[in-house]
Order: sequence, then structure tokens, then C-alpha cells
Amino acid sequence: MHDNNQSLEAVQQPTFETGVRKWLITITVITCALMELIDASIVNVATRQIAGNLGATIEETAWVVTAYAISNVVIIPMTGFLSDLFGRKRYFTASIIIFTVSSLLCGTSGSIEMLIFWRFVQGIGGGALLATAQTVLVETFPPEELDKANGIFGAGIVIGPTLGPLLGGFLTDNLSWNWIFYINIPIGIVAAFMSWKYIKGTPVKLPGKIDWLGIGALVVGVGGLQMILEEGERKDWFASNFITSFFTLTIVGLVIFIWRELTTKNPAVDLRVLGNRNVAIGSILRFVFGMSIFVSIFLYPVFVQGFLGWNATRTGLLILPGAFLTGMLMGVNGALVKKGINPKFLLIFGFSAVIAFSYFFYKHTTLAAGEWDLLWPQIIRGLGFGFIFVPAASLTLTGLKGRSIGQASGLSNMLQLLGGSVGIALVNTYVVRRMAVHRIELMDNLSLYNPQSMERMNGLINQYQGDGKSYTQAYEMAMATMNGTLNVQSAVVSYGEGFLLIGVMCAVVIPLIFFARIKKGESIVVDSAH
Repeated sequence: MHDNNQSLEAVQQPTFETGVRKWLITITVITCALMELIDASIVNVATRQIAGNLGATIEETAWVVTAYAISNVVIIPMTGFLSDLFGRKRYFTASIIIFTVSSLLCGTSGSIEMLIFWRFVQGIGGGALLATAQTVLVETFPPEELDKANGIFGAGIVIGPTLGPLLGGFLTDNLSWNWIFYINIPIGIVAAFMSWKYIKGTPVKLPGKIDWLGIGALVVGVGGLQMILEEGERKDWFASNFITSFFTLTIVGLVIFIWRELTTKNPAVDLRVLGNRNVAIGSILRFVFGMSIFVSIFLYPVFVQGFLGWNATRTGLLILPGAFLTGMLMGVNGALVKKGINPKFLLIFGFSAVIAFSYFFYKHTTLAAGEWDLLWPQIIRGLGFGFIFVPAASLTLTGLKGRSIGQASGLSNMLQLLGGSVGIALVNTYVVRRMAVHRIELMDNLSLYNPQSMERMNGLINQYQGDGKSYTQAYEMAMATMNGTLNVQSAVVSYGEGFLLIGVMCAVVIPLIFFARIKKGESIVVDSAH
């Protein structure tokens, strides 16, 4: 009896760490979260090199990105369940090993099929790192420093996707595409050692019955949705039987998943936590936050590299000041929340700043834009993101305890990544369709009755004739040049409107913030949380 009491007391002891050990754990889990988020975007700038090296089409190579995103989104909401099943220390360390080994095998892949397969496996390990990292931090810091923990994690959440294209471009330009995977190996080895040595283990909690139906429905539903979002624009959405089939599978999977998780005694993903108003609102805010981050990272490099001719290094350097500002503000926000500042005010300010960023970027999306024109909007973006993550995380987790913290954390992290996929699919479709609209509008200016267009046309014909071309050849070349200019102008205007759409997303979600309930002095209870 005495031994049992001692064991119970040991389990109920505070889980937080102190001194050097606390910071070693923090560095380890943040490094792992950064690796996962960097790898979500690092491949984007290397798709052409991968396609050329492996003899694949660009469409086939896009599956290297898609496979990672699908496995990420599927595994993240299951991390609470899997941590219980295996114990968090074992699960987190094993996930690092899976991520590291699959990174090596991605780099050594000799075919596009093998690369896609190992990217899927890499995403399984990486998704677990992201969701579990926040939970480990919550347990590592004492309750009074919890907002500092969320601030540190939030800095990684924002900086990771920002560093991905910069690091990927640098490695691809100076070494080869393989190195975007090889770079994970030494970091992963050190992280796995640190994880096993310093992270506290949690007791294994075997469920009465494993929720295989819920897991299967989750894979079908969320995996199918991710597939639709990744492939929809390339396959012309519902004009494609491929998309229609996956849409049907997605609906069936999600309906079964929701029904199962709300009715079974031991759900793989406890959706009941969404019955808490703050968890539901906080998850929606994280969804829109994910949309804003990933859409801005998606649009910006396409615009400056495709239309302004910037290289990957120049592109990445311009957004670093804003990203580091976000990181610094995470700590400031942690202190503000700790002092009792209502997270609602911080969230409203943060989303308002992102709206301002989207408007200013929209105004400066022109072919004459320079670094200075685009730097200040990026800094405003960094300011806004710095005021969103910590208050949103505090709002989501405040008042929760025990297993609910891990479940709410996993769900909100999944929704943030899913928000990025939804946002990119939405904006990409919007931009493509607006390009067609603007092209028609601008075509009206290219006519015999427009003096400026005729003057430009005649000037080009004279220029090409001066280069020794016949009148017919010069006329055809002039028409092609005018048509190319028309396409570029319509695309630039459309990308500007894409940035504006980020602000619209944020404006829509701001009213929800007022419905959150914040009790003065309420804090997150972390005893026995996982």
C-alpha cells in the first residue's frame, strides 16, 4: 500500500523542469518543430531540379509536396492518442528517428516514386514532432511561465515556413536538391539523443480498445481533403473524376470519423474538446492564422521571383526581419498575457495588422516594386503574427487540464496546417481565375482605336525590322510581345488581389474573438497533462 501511494505521489508531482535541463529540452523540441515546418516548404523551390534529375514531370514532382502534407495532417490529431499508447518520450524520440532516417532515404531516392513514398513517411514523423513539441513545452515550463513557452513555440511556428524557401533555394543553388534532405540528418541525430536523455517519460496508458474505425476514417477523410486541396487546381476541380471521387471519399470519411469520435468511449481524437467555446474559437483562429502564414509565403516568392526576377536568397532575406520581429514579439506577448492583458485585445490588434499588411502589399504589387517597397509590409506582417499565436494558444488551452490539453493542442495544430492548405488552394484558384478576368479587361486597350497601344505596336515593329526582320515577322513578334505584356500585367494585378484576400480572411474572423470567455486570473493547469 505504501509503495502504491509513493507511485501515485510520483505521478502527481509537477512535471515542469528547472535550470539548464529546462532549456536543453526547449532547444530540442523547438529544433524538431522547426525541422518539421521548414521541410513543409523547403521542397517548393527545388521541384524543377528534382523533376530534371529524376526524369519526372512537374505534376509528378508536386506529389513530393503533397505526400508530406497529407501524412502531416493525418498524424497530427492522433498524437495525443499515440503518446498515451507508447508514452510520450518513446513516441517523440521514435518520431525524430523516423523523420531523420526517411530524410536520408529521400535524399538517396533514385526515382520519383521512391521519393514520394519516403516523403510520406517523413511527414508521419514530422507531424508528430510539431504537435508533441508544444505539449512537451507546456509540461516543461512552470504554470507561471507557460505563456513564455507558447511564445517560444510560436516563434518557431512562424519562422519555420519562412526559412524553408530561403534554405531550400540556397542549398539547391549551391549544392544539389538532395541536400534539402541531408541537412536534417546531423540535426536529427543530436535531437534524438537529447530527447531520450532529457525529456521525461510519461506512463503508458493502454486504451481499453484501440479505435481502429476512427483512425481509418480520419485517414480517409482528412487525407482525401488534403488530396483535393493539393490537386484541385491542377485537375480543374470538379470537372475531374479524380477530384469528384476523392470528394465523395472525404465526405464519407469525415462523417464516419465525427460520428465515431463523438460516440466511442476511447476515441483516437477526442472531438468533445471542441465543445469548449474557447477551444472551438481558438482552433478557428489558428486555422485562419495558418491560412495567413502559408498564403503569404506562397504568394510572395512567386511574385518577386516570377515577375521581379529575384533569386531565392534575395527573396528570403527580405522576409527575415519581419520573421525575427515576430519571434521577439512572442516573448512580449507572453509577458503581456501573464500580466493580465486580455488576449482578445492582442488578437484583434494582431489580425488588424495582418489586414494592414495585405492592403499595403496589394498597393505595392507592381513591376516597379523594390526592396524598400516590400520590406515595410513584411515588417507589419511580422508585427501582426507576433500578436496572434500566443494569445490564440492561451485562449485555446486556458482552463483545460489533463488529457484535454494534448487533444486540444493536436487539433489546433492540425487545423493550422490544414488552414495553410485550404488557403493556398483557395488563393491559387482565385488568382488564376482573376488573371482570366483581367486579361479580358486589358484586351479592350489593345485595339486600332487606342492611340497608345498602336504607338507601342508600331514602335515594336520598327524595332524588330531594324534587327533585320521582315514586316510580317516583325508584326508577329510585336504581337507576341504585346500579348506577353498583357499576360504579365493581368497576373501582377491578380497576385495583388491575392494578397488582399489574406486581409479579407482575417477581417471575417475578428468578430469571433468577442465571443471568447476569459476569466480573470484563470491559468492553464499542467499537472498530469499530456
